[in-house]
Amino acid sequence: MNFLVIGQSVVDKIIDKNSISIKPGGIFYAVVSFLSQLSPNDKLYLCSSIDKENEILFKGVYDKIEKDFLVYVESIPQVELVVNDIGEREETYSRINQNLTMAIEGLNYFDGILINMISGYDISLDQLKRLRKNYSGLIYYDVHTFSRGLDENGHRIFRRIADFNEWAQCIDILQTNESELLTLSDKKEEAEIVDELFSYGINQIIITKAERGATVFFREHNLVKKNHKDALKTNVVNKVGCGDVFGAVYFYNYIRNKNVILALEQANLFAGIATTYLEAKDFLNLKRDAYERISKK
Repeated sequence: MNFLVIGQSVVDKIIDKNSISIKPGGIFYAVVSFLSQLSPNDKLYLCSSIDKENEILFKGVYDKIEKDFLVYVESIPQVELVVNDIGEREETYSRINQNLTMAIEGLNYFDGILINMISGYDISLDQLKRLRKNYSGLIYYDVHTFSRGLDENGHRIFRRIADFNEWAQCIDILQTNESELLTLSDKKEEAEIVDELFSYGINQIIITKAERGATVFFREHNLVKKNHKDALKTNVVNKVGCGDVFGAVYFYNYIRNKNVILALEQANLFAGIATTYLEAKDFLNLKRDAYERISKK
């Protein structure tokens, strides 16, 4: 199978209690998670940008994928993340790039396309519409930072996304967390927002709920069904990139097996394991650590 992942590569400055660390961020986590799922004949393509200054942060992972759509730019975005024990993290961006350059020819070569709105400016609505028009496969869309506006100081603040219905009409599978969900509609109740999103043509809606696990709503035989999976019990030392891990693992497994429940179980397992990693390089052990976890059951 062949997959295309679209999203910005960013440099993370993570402030967690008394420690500060510089790490590869953004779409990096989706890429490394996809790598943990691929079979020998699978290929992963990345539409993103990278700069010479920070290339070394991503090299160990990006060298393992197809780089046809990876371009060099003068500088990539940087984000300062303040991780809180409870609630959403605080995000401050600098050096935000323009939309990624994305070719639309030959898209049906891919079995699935995952779009993660890392910076919120990764692709435009016009680009998404052209992608949808020229692609007949499944599009997975993670709302991510598109849910946050940008003030004059680079702070990212949750806001109502204007005309999200137009975006939704191009999406097959939508991923959002509970805070992001509230930016997609004027409604305030989860069930009401989900119903509205389904009315736009979305087939699956995944709501990640941090330590409470994840819930997926999906259409099956003209009925909307719901399944929830509790979070994996771990010693949590990391809260960055876990949603990106979830999305990549879910999408791969759903494309491979067309089984929502199995995809949810796998995504929940791998995202839970990601909470135990302190270093970016640890994510290369996702597959091994997942198998070890399963073997101990």
